[in-house]
Amino acid sequence: MITVFGEGRGFRVVWLLEEMVLPYRLRPVDLLAGVENDPEFLAINPAGFIPAIKDGEVIMVESIAIMEYVMARYGPTPLAPQPRDPVFPLYQQFLHLGEAGLATSMYFVGGARHIAPEGERNNWSARQAMSVFESRLGLVTRQLERTPYVAGEAFTAADISVTYALLQARRNGGVIYGAVEDAYIARVTGRDGYKRAMDTCQDTKAWAAARGG
Repeated sequence: MITVFGEGRGFRVVWLLEEMVLPYRLRPVDLLAGVENDPEFLAINPAGFIPAIKDGEVIMVESIAIMEYVMARYGPTPLAPQPRDPVFPLYQQFLHLGEAGLATSMYFVGGARHIAPEGERNNWSARQAMSVFESRLGLVTRQLERTPYVAGEAFTAADISVTYALLQARRNGGVIYGAVEDAYIARVTGRDGYKRAMDTCQDTKAWAAARGG
């Protein structure tokens, strides 16, 4: 059975596992308490960040890499189009853009706005990160004006990647979306897999409720 360590971006992994109907367990990791007090987790990921997984002898970190591993190991699955599928380039692009262009940028915006000293909450780096997020969001919006999902007509793991980032930006960065993005978020989060993942990830569910959904 796959053990998922930590929520945060680990929510992507849990959501994927729910969509694929694979058995797993979620092992909480309390970053606020300090991972130095969690030797079991540090034995899995000595770098001390989440998520991580243990699947038999396999240990992995980085949410997108974990998702790709799970789909390759336990697929095939329609969540991962095959390389010869015409939608594969869009799928691959948005699977990675959801982290590299969207979630990573918002991580630094959120840190500046909620953790940094008062005088540094709108510093140059925070503004640059928001600019990067907005430019990548434009790619998402343009695609969603053409198709219901980021890789085309069908829901894929790329939507898990992107939707996590959009929700993070709304909850933690105060980003306000237009009708296209709001309809997309509603469509994707209406899935049973998302709802089951939220019921499993109670910290994420509580955080979402505190930040307005």
